[in-house]
Amino acid sequence: MEISLDNGSGTFRIQSYEKTCIRVNDLTYSQPILITPDHLRSPWGPSSFETLMPEYFEIMLTYNPQVVLLGTGEKLRFPNPDLYSQLTKAEIGVEVMNTAAACRTYTLLMAEGRRVVCGLLL
Repeated sequence: MEISLDNGSGTFRIQSYEKTCIRVNDLTYSQPILITPDHLRSPWGPSSFETLMPEYFEIMLTYNPQVVLLGTGEKLRFPNPDLYSQLTKAEIGVEVMNTAAACRTYTLLMAEGRRVVCGLLL
């Protein structure tokens, strides 16, 4: 899936997503990544949906997000809310979706200048 919107002031732009990789700024990542408009962390930490732990969501807090997106891979899967309770306690919105939708949503929110943090699983 190609992503064509290329607006906003963010440094890290998702260019495309495939089932096995994500392309950001002409580099291809084949492991889970954490991306914000100004930072990219690769690898992010979890190797799969089943290995998500609270500390992976705690990392997201360090970027002072308005909203957090979690891309759960090819299929939409909802993690236990206890895993990201520190985000909801801080009144940060958490949206869970498949990774293709998370890539598109990240691109739109980044273009709007929002402080978005996006964890992407493959």
